[in-house]
Amino acid sequence: MRILFDCRYTRIGRHDGISRYTAGLVTALAKLHPVTMLISDHRQLDLLPDLPWEIIPAPTSVGEPWVARTVNRLRPDVVFTPMQTMGGFGRKYRLVLTVHDLIYYRHPTPPRDLPAFVRGLWRLYHLAWWPQRLLLNRSDAVVTVSETTKGLIAEHRLTKRPVHVVPNAADMPELAPGRAERTAAESRSLVYMGSFMPYKNVDTLVRATALLPDYTLHLMSRVTDAERRRLTELAPGARIVFHDGASDEDYAETLAAATALVTASHDEGFGIPLVESMTLGTPVVVSDIPIFREIGGEAALYFDADAPEQLAARIRHLEDDGVWAARSAAARAQAARYTWDASAERLLTVLEGVASR
Repeated sequence: MRILFDCRYTRIGRHDGISRYTAGLVTALAKLHPVTMLISDHRQLDLLPDLPWEIIPAPTSVGEPWVARTVNRLRPDVVFTPMQTMGGFGRKYRLVLTVHDLIYYRHPTPPRDLPAFVRGLWRLYHLAWWPQRLLLNRSDAVVTVSETTKGLIAEHRLTKRPVHVVPNAADMPELAPGRAERTAAESRSLVYMGSFMPYKNVDTLVRATALLPDYTLHLMSRVTDAERRRLTELAPGARIVFHDGASDEDYAETLAAATALVTASHDEGFGIPLVESMTLGTPVVVSDIPIFREIGGEAALYFDADAPEQLAARIRHLEDDGVWAARSAAARAQAARYTWDASAERLLTVLEGVASR
């Protein structure tokens, strides 16, 4: 079975969520079966494993609907892509697409770094369900990252194809032996990793921090000057540190020393930061939405996304005797459910099944 893995969504220089999913999954899959990567820029190889590769046009090119003409020449049995938009007109191979979430149907603002014409198509695409159905039904199978999203796909009848769950995982460094089994937080600090798009609801985190004057909120991602000013003015009493794009090392160190990872999102497709935090044994305090219940399980603490006072109360609860240590241990146990090796085994089963039809 010849497997091609579409790695064209790998970022240049630094991972985002889909890029990290791509790199983690293709690395683990290659341990189980030979894989050839598809890239669109040689610089993507810096963030990918040392595997055979072929270069094809970028997924945002106007010729993407007909990219199968190029891929056909590579004679794959099956192609896996970590997105749902790979073109398939005229393909002579099996195709497995991925749907990470349905967030942008409720929040249709596209990512700012896409070309203008792609942003326009993005908005049009998310105004109706039929384009998604058209794409997914042209595949042989669909992968998604959570049972929550699988349920939403069924609810909206997005495809007649079989849908399989291949979860995300995390890449975090191991802590030094003396820190691995911490029984108390090393600092009164809170960490948020994620964008500042409206549905991420960072406002609630800032307002809650203002109710916790002895805590500092670390915002790890890149932020515009306008958003920095807005959040600072939102709750002048809140102690906030803007890292404006922390390195992986800075992020891991800040998270390992924190009291908790916090997020107040109204929607998510998975929640990689939860797994990253739990892997390090740092408790997670998150909004009470279905996907966080799936990923955080009994290890997480939950609050109403629009109730900063509830979030503040959950943080104070972690100060009670033995609570932080218990949540830390539960977090590590929950995180052990999410590994790239386990996800790769699931994916290989899907690919074998599709290829054998």
